[in-house]
Amino acid sequence: MTDFGPLLTGLCDDAALFPPGNAPLDVAVPAHAGHAASDHASLVGTFVFPAGRLGELAELLGARPLSGELALSLTVPAGTSAVPAALEQAAAISGVSVAALEIAVTAEQSVDDLFAALDEIAAGAPGVDLFVEVPRDERRPGILARLAGTSYAAKFRTGGVVAEAYPDETELADAIHTVVAGAVKFKATAGLHHAVRNTDPATGFEQHGFLNVLAAVAAAQGGADRAELTAVLAERDGAVLADRLGSLPAERITEARNLFPSFGTCSIADPLTDLLDLGLVPSSVSPITEGSLA
Repeated sequence: MTDFGPLLTGLCDDAALFPPGNAPLDVAVPAHAGHAASDHASLVGTFVFPAGRLGELAELLGARPLSGELALSLTVPAGTSAVPAALEQAAAISGVSVAALEIAVTAEQSVDDLFAALDEIAAGAPGVDLFVEVPRDERRPGILARLAGTSYAAKFRTGGVVAEAYPDETELADAIHTVVAGAVKFKATAGLHHAVRNTDPATGFEQHGFLNVLAAVAAAQGGADRAELTAVLAERDGAVLADRLGSLPAERITEARNLFPSFGTCSIADPLTDLLDLGLVPSSVSPITEGSLA
């Protein structure tokens, strides 16, 4: 296994099951195990898994058990009330552990009720990281303010299958500025298919780059204002971003990754290829094609 260094280790959570990849379960699970045994293993974080498919996972692993443990970042779109049953179901699957929960906030849930529920979940699930999928509505400022000073983290959607799911640079810059100011850890999901800001040739959607997000976090920690963060998020020159991140001192890299530990990606192949092209990982690492490790 190649050492990817503090900038990139664990950056890519494996969300192969989710759109637009939508890998079959019997392909995605062995492929994740293949990543763990590869020379790019240190790039890959947890296996992002929807709580509603735990029954399928139990059936698959019962027939085809893995040799090692499968650590899940469990998504719970039904909200906090669905978490206890999901944890109980996951605990009954041999060889599976829950490293993190990514919990949606339902439309009717108030900020106070959300945090009361999070406290209950945390008490019953020690050691599990709790990420709140922060809605893009009037509750967002209150939720982000309440996350500051707690052990809970934020999750931002940075894309999806429709153009409206993509926050523009200004909205994302504001979110990053807010969480950095409050020292709130966050992860991102959806839309970060490539390292650098781009226009998807198939859909025409404007897509954020995961290196843009990482560079914006570091810039915010250095005192950059929202306008400066917007410019970093809009940067389309990969060499500029690679130089910017490569010149950060080690302590700044650690600080940035502590706040932005990972993002969910339906492809490990695409981020790896981009990083190889930008010279940010050793050339001895081999590129892969999607599904080749299943």
